[in-house]
Amino acid sequence: MKYLHSIVCALAVAAAPAAVSQTGQEDTTHSRQVILIIGDGMGEQQITIARNYLEGATGRLLMDNMPVRAAVQVLTIEDKPAGKPVYVADSANTATSIATGVITSPGRIATSAGTDEDLTTIVELAESAGFRTGLVTTASVTDATAAAFVAHISMRLCENPELVDEVFYDAGYRDIHLGGCPQDARKRGGPGAISEQLARSSVDVILGGGARHFAVRTEAGHGSVLELARAEGFHTIDNLEQLQRSQPGRPLLGLFASGNLPLRLQGEAARIAEKPKPSLLNRLHPYLGSVTLPETMACEPNPAFKGTPSLKKMTDTALEHLAADNDRGFFLMIESASIDKAAHKRNPCGSIGEVAQLEEALHTALAFAAKHPQTLVLVTADHTQAAQLVPYTSLYAQFPVPIYTPGHLARIETPEGGVMAVNYATNDFRREEHTGAAVPLYANAEGIGRVSPFLPQPELFAIMVDYLGL
Repeated sequence: MKYLHSIVCALAVAAAPAAVSQTGQEDTTHSRQVILIIGDGMGEQQITIARNYLEGATGRLLMDNMPVRAAVQVLTIEDKPAGKPVYVADSANTATSIATGVITSPGRIATSAGTDEDLTTIVELAESAGFRTGLVTTASVTDATAAAFVAHISMRLCENPELVDEVFYDAGYRDIHLGGCPQDARKRGGPGAISEQLARSSVDVILGGGARHFAVRTEAGHGSVLELARAEGFHTIDNLEQLQRSQPGRPLLGLFASGNLPLRLQGEAARIAEKPKPSLLNRLHPYLGSVTLPETMACEPNPAFKGTPSLKKMTDTALEHLAADNDRGFFLMIESASIDKAAHKRNPCGSIGEVAQLEEALHTALAFAAKHPQTLVLVTADHTQAAQLVPYTSLYAQFPVPIYTPGHLARIETPEGGVMAVNYATNDFRREEHTGAAVPLYANAEGIGRVSPFLPQPELFAIMVDYLGL
């Protein structure tokens, strides 16, 4: 595999300007930090649904009070050197846009569309310039968003060293082969699987799930990927108590679940959105008969979340490790990943709980920024997701015919006594799909004058690189 911009990192160190304050004066007294918070799949619909539930219809989320607000156009292309636009993205190519400033195709992790060249990431530039770096996620640390800031691979599913054909197992139907990326194997001169690339990386803090991707043997077969990470200098932990006891001074790899971390909230009795049930007569003719809508439900704590490190706790730890005895600064990416993953499963309560986790992590980030003035805090999404707030009572209910969604519907009882109807209807498969709207961007006061009201997603990379003086 070729390495695009192979000398960029070296040039960045030599040419990096000193940090300059908004007054134009060189700043020699403070380190400089960027804290990037990504709500995976967190479009305006997801934010509004969460706001209504968490704070009430007239309430405000913490992100609503940030002084800078913008809209970000998500950009994707076909997997060709000059591919045509693709109007709905995935997490791999959008995270790549943010991490590298380059538009690529769905499924690619910091590699270029068509030509498969490695793209230099902000983490690599920051490390070359002497900044510390960190990744925190509620997904597997090998999942697309986190991986795109460190790894380079042609397909996001190549998390394990086998790099062979990935298979979607559908019991009772057939196995669906999703492809692999054998060309990325180390024995062929490639960088290897995502898990091995993380294990060999120079990232100072990596926290999230994904232990199963580190329990397998390395491509060379000499021990597990986790053992490789330890040999490369990582202190490894796997539970909340160890996270609370961890001390700065060594690279930290925390893996707190086999795959993604459990959701904080779930629907009552683990319910998700359900299809309305039309009567037999209505099936015969849409103007006849009746339809039974799903019963309302409350959101409740997910028992599986007990003992899981919260996104806030992981953020607290990451900031402590990155800031300790550091007069240069750092770059930290924090992802609330399962806003998206819950939406794929038509689980609105799950998405609401993960927006709440993002809000708590944001509180920690803003508190840190208040004590460290030269800290840019950005909150955004990678793409939008299925979840549509629809009327609890149809606008056309006065007509004497049964009217209902063709999708899946959840009717959620809110703490303020209302009922929200959340609809999922991108397809009729077992998993919903992404949607193609622009995503929000929020910034603290450091973003004033740096963030324009509307910008293409790759410009986020330029804003962060410029802020750190890379």
